Amino acid sequence: MAQSQGWVRRYFKAFCKGFFVAVPVAVTFLDRVACVARVEGASMQPSLNPGGSQSSDVVLLNHWKVRNFEVQRGDIVSLVYWT
Repeated sequence: MAQSQGWVRRYFKAFCKGFFVAVPVAVTFLDRVACVARVEGASMQPSLNPGGSQSSDVVLLNHWKVRNFEVQRGDIVSLVYWT
């Protein structure tokens, strides 16, 4: 019984170490580099979501391009409205 508790304790400790490293890295990546967004509705048809309201597309939003002012004609730009 004591060995099983030791195994659980080691597993929990390893999980916590990985969790507390992975979460800040993931948050920083999603905030600074890129994030994933889902496009729904008819606003971007026919380029995105060509199937209509029954389907949705997933896009990768590149934050570095916007921060470095590398937006060019033909690029799709996403804006977020926070209330």
